[in-house]
Amino acid sequence: MKKTFLAVYLGSASAMKKWEKLPAKVRREREALGMQAWMQWVTKNEKAIVELGGPLGATKCVDRKGVSSITNAMAAFTIVRAKSHAAAAKLFVKHPHFTIFPGESVEIVEILRVPGM
Repeated sequence: MKKTFLAVYLGSASAMKKWEKLPAKVRREREALGMQAWMQWVTKNEKAIVELGGPLGATKCVDRKGVSSITNAMAAFTIVRAKSHAAAAKLFVKHPHFTIFPGESVEIVEILRVPGM
């Protein structure tokens, strides 16, 4: 039975600043190359992808004190199915998020069933 995993694409503000300092032409070329590579990744792994997901925007934190704006390293997400945690992680080896784009890593976490549901 396959398990479901949440992949969270991470990147830092400092990596993004370096990206933004690149000449516009270089950035556009890398963006085009990166999107082509990302779509190849999607095609190669389409049977495992449950939800392609997408980029993440601004973050709000809700706690006992109320609602506040925060920052974190989360840049995007994807949901995949795989036989094991290791197999899910293997899907993201050499992913364009961090090999072409300024992202730094992808964290993969198993989505567990809610007890009693």
